[in-house]
Amino acid sequence: MSKVLIIAGDFVEDYELMVPFQALQMVGHEVTAVCPDKKAGEQIKTAIHDFEGDQTYTEKPGHNFTLNGNFDDIEEVDFDAILLPGGRAPEYLRLNAKVLSLIKSFDANNKPIAAVCHGAQLLTAAGIAAGRQISAYPACAPEVTAAGGDFADIEVNQAISDKNLVTAPAWPAHPAWLAQFNKLLN
Repeated sequence: MSKVLIIAGDFVEDYELMVPFQALQMVGHEVTAVCPDKKAGEQIKTAIHDFEGDQTYTEKPGHNFTLNGNFDDIEEVDFDAILLPGGRAPEYLRLNAKVLSLIKSFDANNKPIAAVCHGAQLLTAAGIAAGRQISAYPACAPEVTAAGGDFADIEVNQAISDKNLVTAPAWPAHPAWLAQFNKLLN
């Protein structure tokens, strides 16, 4: 099975981190979750974003998530794929040069990349969105198109694949998103 890297940070969307972390392990993949400036055993805070009929999502405190890898030690060559959860974490993760370099390297080596919700902000900041169909939380559509991507306005429970890239609007797409990602991993 594959070795999957998850890059997360404080206020990452709870479901978009926890569910893939557990589900990918369940089907036999080795999953390592890291965060800049943190080590294995340290925790990050998550947030629960929900769709309750308001103009945008609501936010509630999530769980504390214990990381199982050291960000400073990771190298793209040690992993087969990368997963980028959404939430508010991508806002600051996209300012980290190593995060962007890793994403670019995974793409340059045609390794599977999964991004959900605001994870698209990392794809655009890394400069890999141009000419690609990318879904994301609808508020990220201007960033995707400004970066030369083709924003895929799909149902919240759907996902889209474009070569080595699998994207989805939000956590309700987990079944479709993770199935497409897992297909690329196998």
